[in-house]
Amino acid sequence: MTPAQTPIALGADHAGVGLKATLREALRAAGHPVLDLGTEGEASVDYPDFARAVCAAVTEGRARFGVLVCGTGIGISIAANRDPAIRCALVHDATAARLTRAHNDANVIAFGARLIGTEVALDALRVFLSTPYEGGRHNRRVAKLSPDWTPPS
Repeated sequence: MTPAQTPIALGADHAGVGLKATLREALRAAGHPVLDLGTEGEASVDYPDFARAVCAAVTEGRARFGVLVCGTGIGISIAANRDPAIRCALVHDATAARLTRAHNDANVIAFGARLIGTEVALDALRVFLSTPYEGGRHNRRVAKLSPDWTPPS
């Protein structure tokens, strides 16, 4: 992972708190500033609250990227993608992490703590953060994901 000046925002529900802690420590060890937006315990909480907090940090410029974790990664990624400025991808390996950055300019990555191994998640996060957006032929498609895009009449 290449250190960045802008923090990486992290958020998880109760099912993802353990993996979030592992990812947080890896980010810090790699020199990334981390904005940990919770949760901190295993008491039941609602994943949309943490998705919203991470997405706000990204859209407001307080974080360059967001990392979200819940049990499957499904609910928290759906919640994140409710924000029109967010392109969140649920990934299960480094290949998906690389492609979502290179082709989709994803700014948030989601993991399912119950479905992904720790080492695979760490590898996917490293790849996600180090992969640049390719632009070019992908710009047209990414633009269509923008909240202000309107289809031609």
